[in-house]
Amino acid sequence: MNATVQRVIDAAARNGLDIDVREFPEGTRTAVDAAAAVGVEVGQIVKSLAFDLDGEIVLALVSGANRLDETQLAEAAGAPGGVVERADAGGVRAATGFAIGGVPPFGHSTRLRAFVDGALLQYEVVWAAAGTPRHVFAVAPADLVRVSGGMVCPSLGSPERA
Repeated sequence: MNATVQRVIDAAARNGLDIDVREFPEGTRTAVDAAAAVGVEVGQIVKSLAFDLDGEIVLALVSGANRLDETQLAEAAGAPGGVVERADAGGVRAATGFAIGGVPPFGHSTRLRAFVDGALLQYEVVWAAAGTPRHVFAVAPADLVRVSGGMVCPSLGSPERA
């Protein structure tokens, strides 16, 4: 097993969650790619996005069908009007221990506040990155919220424009 993926499996196990990681050699870098590979709706894909909110790296777990509403993220984090910017690749790796494209929703090298798109809760199962752009796992949304320590935000995301 890939060492990065094993870190995610171990983090899940420490939190009472048994995950089955699937590998897709073609990759699952985008929500559309992941949904096609797994054979699910794009809304069932969890995008783990790291943002810099006034100097703090926070994690937004957003439905693949949605685009993050940065104003809502700032409000949910208790910083209305705060400056929200995508974290750069170095910041993502430093905060999470993972590279962009494979960031899982938990198991990070530092404790991050996580905010969960309420749209993910409509599904019985969602799929998230398991540490690399080629590895994903299924998880019940309630377990995703519990293990990530995330706060559910009903208006965190809005539908992507075509």
